[in-house]
Amino acid sequence: MKRLLLLAGILIVLLVGFVFVTEQFSINVTPKNNTSEETQEENVKLLTEESVVIDAVDKVGPSVVTILVDRPIQAQIPQQIGPFSIFGFEQQLPEEDPEPQSIGSGFVVSSDGLIVTNKHVVDDSASKYQILTNDDKSFDVEQIYRDPLNDVAILKVNTTDLQPVELGNSDNLKVGQFVIAIGSALGEFRNSVTTGVISGLGRGITAGSPYQGFAEKLDNVIQTDAAINPGNSGGPLLNSSSQVIGVNTAVSSEGQNIGFALPVNAIKESIKTFNEGGQFDRAFLGVSYRMIDPEIATLNEVAAGAYVDRVVTDSPAEKAGLAQGDIITEINGKRLEKDTFELSQAIGENKVGDGITLRVWNSGDTREVKMTLGNTPDQ
Repeated sequence: MKRLLLLAGILIVLLVGFVFVTEQFSINVTPKNNTSEETQEENVKLLTEESVVIDAVDKVGPSVVTILVDRPIQAQIPQQIGPFSIFGFEQQLPEEDPEPQSIGSGFVVSSDGLIVTNKHVVDDSASKYQILTNDDKSFDVEQIYRDPLNDVAILKVNTTDLQPVELGNSDNLKVGQFVIAIGSALGEFRNSVTTGVISGLGRGITAGSPYQGFAEKLDNVIQTDAAINPGNSGGPLLNSSSQVIGVNTAVSSEGQNIGFALPVNAIKESIKTFNEGGQFDRAFLGVSYRMIDPEIATLNEVAAGAYVDRVVTDSPAEKAGLAQGDIITEINGKRLEKDTFELSQAIGENKVGDGITLRVWNSGDTREVKMTLGNTPDQ
């Protein structure tokens, strides 16, 4: 009997030990399997992202060009206008340099020599410009068409074998979406590639050019954290399908990785109007202005609206009798409001030849002004 009890005790001890060892083995092995699966998933993710970027560069890289300006350049000290800077090339240059200087980027939109860039990159009508392709071919820019409404220009060069990009759709973009930027960083490192995400949509900024000293209001731009540098201006912002969804335009001087791009659908509209008439047909009023919000208006005892700083000579505005000091409060019965419905947006909703009615305030008197919009001259 004692032997049976002893044998039973030994069996129980062995059984308990076996269970304990088995549990310990399971505990030790399971994490190793999970770690392996997680590592595999991370590798797949990295390989997928890497492949997207490589494919985009292979496909779009040959379509990205460097914009060169050919002129003697005076040494300049960069100026800053506001918190955002339109980024042309800002390097300190010698007083005279006969060599063409890299000032921005662009991309091919048709095989017969049409190239899109920013208007501010080629803003000097007295200068001669060239483009340099990814395979080191250079072409003189024969014609430049500047969009007066957007910071966009179309360059024409004499060739028929360029590789155009594919234009995407900027109306369905999402914050957090993966993006790729390509351009001539610092005017020296051609076809530099950076990646990031869309940080915000529908931004409105007032951007200035350190290179030329002016300010321009840009509405509905794309914000991205993809690293963008001087010289990237005019280059493409791509989605993961290698489609152009924006044109890199401005960068914040007060923060890191805060860049802005014009949405490509605005560019497509510019290309459409250009292809239809060989120029940009944009409704033109002919004034420079500042928006006055209700608070400032109350403090100064004036009306809120668009304060006219200057009237362009021989413009529709001058012919209709508008003058410096007038404040335009309404267009076609719709009130102008700062940051909500400004004068440029109101004019942009009309076409060349449209008749409009303005409500104008000056020194306590209000009058109605009827006029016909003209076509914006090339700038």
